[in-house]
This record gives sequence, C-alpha cells and structure tokens, in this order.
Amino acid sequence: MPSRITEGAEPKHQQLRRILLDQITTRLAPGAAIPSERQLIAEYGVSRITVREALGQLVNEGHLERVRGKGTFVANRPMQSTLHLASFTEEMRAMGHVPTTVVLVREERVPPAATVAALHLGDGETALHLKRLRMADGAPVSVDDAWLAADVFPGMLDHDLSGSMYSIADQVYGHPIDRAQQTVAANPATDDVATLLGTKTGAPLLEFDRVSYSGTRAVEHARSWYRSDRYRVQMEVTASPTGAGRTPRANLPSHSAH
Repeated sequence: MPSRITEGAEPKHQQLRRILLDQITTRLAPGAAIPSERQLIAEYGVSRITVREALGQLVNEGHLERVRGKGTFVANRPMQSTLHLASFTEEMRAMGHVPTTVVLVREERVPPAATVAALHLGDGETALHLKRLRMADGAPVSVDDAWLAADVFPGMLDHDLSGSMYSIADQVYGHPIDRAQQTVAANPATDDVATLLGTKTGAPLLEFDRVSYSGTRAVEHARSWYRSDRYRVQMEVTASPTGAGRTPRANLPSHSAH
C-alpha cells in the first residue's frame, strides 16, 4: 500500500477513500478510531479538503461514523437478512453472530383489535403475548412484540423463550410455521422502543408487521422494530409472468422471525 498519494487519473480523494476502505474492512474492528485529519494529511501528503471529502464519502456510505468531540470511528457492520422465514436465533448464528434474548413480557390476555382480526379470534378471546428484546453479540438489534393463538400453543409461555419460538412451535406442538405475510415500513423510534434498542427517540427503524401461518391457520401476529443501522434487508426482485412490458415486483416471503 502506498504511503503517499500522487497525481493521476484517479482523483486524490478517491485514492484516499480506497486506501481507508481497505483498512476499515480488513484491519480495523467496528468501533476502532481512525487517524485524525492532521495525521492523514501528514501521512498521505494531501490537503485537508481531500481528507474531508474522502472521510465524508465513507461516513455517507455507512463505513465510518463521527462522534462529536471524540473523532471518527469504524461503524458497526449491519447484519443483512435475505428475507426468508427463519428464526432470529437461526439467522444470527448463520451470519456468525451470537444471539441472545431478553423476555420482556409473557402473558395471556385479550389482544388489540388488529390482532383479533389477524388471528380471527372471537369477542373476548385471549391470546398469548410475548415481547422480547433480541440481541446479536450483546448489541440490541430488534424488539419483537408477538401474539400467538392460545388454543394452538397451550402452555407456550411456560417454555424457555430465550431461543427460537418457531422451533418450539414445530418440535413441541407439531405446528411448524411455514409461511407469513408481512409489510415493512420505515418509522421513527418511539420513546420505549428507542430505550430498549439503545438509540434516540425518532431514530429511523425498520418496522415489520407480520401474520404467520401453520398450514391454513393464522397462528401469530407480530410487530418487530429493527435498528436500521444494524440490520439491512436484501431481496430478490423478479418480474411478473405476464410477458413484455411487465412491472418488476419484490418477492417477499418473510424476514427472520422468532
């Protein structure tokens, strides 16, 4: 790696960005401080404007984050989901992270109207309420607030729910959750969710609203809030099979769940 940047076809700020990006992705861990502007100017023989432009690009791309009064640091690398129906626990392990869960609420009561409709419950019928904080490598990733059909999963709340609820549904109750319908929206964090996720009120979150099925029966209605700086969604976009001039659409079976 060159110790200085020279004149050439590639602009100096792009040369510096490339050098720093290589260090960020191969040598530095998330949270590590990068050299100060003064150090970068001296090491690579460039102007302050060049350094600031390179750093600004890396910040905008999510590779670096600035902390007022402290400096510039390597950003946490977001976990990336490919939108498939799998438990949070399974997905985090597959990506090389250590998942942990804090159970915040476990109770049986009459759910909100939206859940009554989603699960096709009768008037006054209760459901199982399970709210959990999900973490990867000790860092908060999501808050999951789920309602389950009580007649399908009697005694579910007595199980160890710090792992995969979907595994329990399959292995203990014989009701594998095999499909889901969901919507995804970008919404600001409310006070309570922001506190749980360790972010600011109003920070952008990915909010999932999901109805999950076992066979033809709707058995779960859940809302999940994910930190958008720690979790990204990848999807495959396909075209409708109607021939020429068709409109692309997103193929969204589901994201990681419980």
